Amino acid sequence: MNINRQRLLDNLQRYGQIGQAQETGVERIALSEEDKTARDLLKQQMLEAGLVVSIDQIGNMIGIRQGERDVPPVAMGSHLDTVYQGGRYDGALGVLAGLEVIQSLNDQNISTEKPIALINFTNEEGVRFAPDMMGSHVLAHPELLEEILESPAYDNPEHTVGNQLEAIGYKGDMPCGSLKLDSFLELHIEQGPTLELEKTDIGAVEMVQGIYWTRYMIHGQANHAGTTPIRYRKDAGYAASEVMHYIGDYARRADSKVLTTVGTISFEPNAINIVPERAHFTLDLRSVDYEALKQGQTDIDQKINAVVLEAGLSLEREEMVRFAPVHFDPSIVKLVADGAKDLGLSVKQMPSGAGHDAQMVAAVCPAAMIFVPSVAGISHNVKEYTQPDDLENGANVLANAILSRTGRL
Repeated sequence: MNINRQRLLDNLQRYGQIGQAQETGVERIALSEEDKTARDLLKQQMLEAGLVVSIDQIGNMIGIRQGERDVPPVAMGSHLDTVYQGGRYDGALGVLAGLEVIQSLNDQNISTEKPIALINFTNEEGVRFAPDMMGSHVLAHPELLEEILESPAYDNPEHTVGNQLEAIGYKGDMPCGSLKLDSFLELHIEQGPTLELEKTDIGAVEMVQGIYWTRYMIHGQANHAGTTPIRYRKDAGYAASEVMHYIGDYARRADSKVLTTVGTISFEPNAINIVPERAHFTLDLRSVDYEALKQGQTDIDQKINAVVLEAGLSLEREEMVRFAPVHFDPSIVKLVADGAKDLGLSVKQMPSGAGHDAQMVAAVCPAAMIFVPSVAGISHNVKEYTQPDDLENGANVLANAILSRTGRL
């Protein structure tokens, strides 16, 4: 089955105007008014496509196309929220390609043995509320619901996940995790350069690498930059810079199996003529090798502790995210790879460097992902772009994988 290329492209363009940032970007932060507008449009389109729509307690939107048998549905989807100054394909492609698969099935009067579910997950990006991949995380772990509903917004601690879901009208009553899934497939842009550089059409994603996020605060003593001798300083900024240099070098060793990033840093009082009293910074640590991931965290923490102790400073440390590497179901990975080859497309089996909803859903049902190339590997950026041919290819691979899982009648 082939999808309707132009309808998919038009729909991506339409959603790209909801929260448009600059000429080609999108800023549609989770549980914002822009998120509500996109959700409202998706709900309307789901209903028009004949889906039975439910909203669960964390705001996940679930539309079901009935099958001939009353069994768990084969699911597909992703997320509509974006990062600040993000692109129009990250997340939205997986949702809108899923919608297009259903619309094309309707156009061609194709019924399936198993039902099909289309899911828009809440707050995948995690830029306003923690944790990221929130909706899929709670779907897999409904026991965390009440705790996560109390999660405060970074930009306003009076705003919580719970009250902001209520504010936009998407705090549903469907119990999280009550819908049992046959399997799950997520179409996504690669967000990296590999497929484009290797001139490959489709990525059959085998796994998602593990991710550790940690926030640190080094405490020193504010003092005058001109009158305080170096040997008497308790300079939190200098200590942080030594640590950051170590973190950067750690990933650049010839035998390194990890990626390290200090993505944020701030000083207090943040004045040109004052020795910094506090230095705040974050560590993003990733690896496909779980043992290397854990060892990297241990080594870096030991270095930070040693630097702080030697300088007579103190340290606060907060563990933000701890996700082990996730391996996808080999049979579904093979289904994606074989389906791409059947369509005459080149395919590469590969890991994902970024976190995705599919890695959470993999805890409750067989799951896998489909990647399409990102031009120049750019993502989380208003210049994010994927060629129309690649968008169509990915949607066609998704459509045929879904048909294989559901059983075409």
